[in-house]
Amino acid sequence: MHFALTDDQRAIRDSVQAFLQEAAGLDRLRSTIEADAGWDAELWHNLAVDMGYAGLMVPEAYGGIGGGAVDMALVLEETGARLAMAPFFETAVLGVQTILGAGTEAQKRSLLPGLADGSTKATLALTGPQGRPAPDGVTAWLRAEEGAWRLSGESCFVPFAHVADLLLVAARAPLSAGPRGISLLALPRDATGLRVERQPGLDPTRPLCRLTFDTVAVAPDQILGRAEEAGPVLERILATAAGLLAAEQTGGAAFCLATTVEYAQQRVQFGRKIASFQAVKHELADMMVAVEAARSAALYAAAAIDTDTDLLEACSAAKSWCSDAYRHCAGETIQLHGGIGFTWEHHAHLYFKRAWSSSAWLGDPAHHRERVARLMGLDDIP
Repeated sequence: MHFALTDDQRAIRDSVQAFLQEAAGLDRLRSTIEADAGWDAELWHNLAVDMGYAGLMVPEAYGGIGGGAVDMALVLEETGARLAMAPFFETAVLGVQTILGAGTEAQKRSLLPGLADGSTKATLALTGPQGRPAPDGVTAWLRAEEGAWRLSGESCFVPFAHVADLLLVAARAPLSAGPRGISLLALPRDATGLRVERQPGLDPTRPLCRLTFDTVAVAPDQILGRAEEAGPVLERILATAAGLLAAEQTGGAAFCLATTVEYAQQRVQFGRKIASFQAVKHELADMMVAVEAARSAALYAAAAIDTDTDLLEACSAAKSWCSDAYRHCAGETIQLHGGIGFTWEHHAHLYFKRAWSSSAWLGDPAHHRERVARLMGLDDIP
């Protein structure tokens, strides 16, 4: 594939990069982490509302910009580099793709304009307390009782649910398994019987919540598409999200590389800058190779989403590689920074935690490698 950014795409990347360099520094990130709110409302407003990037992948017919996955990947690489602590990915990717993929025309016209203009923040609830990838991990239950739909059970590890206005919930029919019997619901956070609680997590920059459903009444128009038939659609939604999460991971890995190179060029040991030591050069070179390969994989996945060509394979390959690359670069950042690298005051541990949390989210590398093998017909080979 011959790939080159258009002038518009370069303008998107440059505008987000310039804004985040000024507005999303590490000091501000730490202040946001320590605050009770658990998110940066001003950053969200600037990125989603003023710049309009929450609607980047929303078609123009629903009030969005009408951009593609490559455009979004460029934005996400920059937000990933700065650990932007706002529900941008959750809204602009998970929310938008879920409604576009599963919603009826009426539901798209009702829900997408709010996501596009940033007035509505969304997130997607997928899995239960064991954290298994969807659809097997879905533990919320949707059943028909006396002519009405009722939701019970729980969803765990839901990012930014405490500030989301719209909760998109995957639920299954009683006695169903795998992708069968899955429904996708669109519920307001203040729905009667729905409780949102902050949940401890590894990554303080992407706060998690537990949703508990106590026989929540679900109206027919709150079920996206047809009830109990969203399983195949959900697989495609999550594949797209995983491919775009790979771009965010690439941004974090690239930031780790850049800051580590900068430190190695300044730190003096044994009378020399440590960047001059061959062993350090080798580690930095390995990090650079990992980052450049990750960027290629992430952009290839984004292009596959836009062209609908080998989407599942490309997105799983990107998520697998970029997860490994980010974890490698974040770990090397700690090692090459020496004694300061594992201190609480340094930023390295924040990227290390994001690397591991994003690796597990939407399927870990092993999950995605197994999918690629299955799609290639290699799973039957002894």
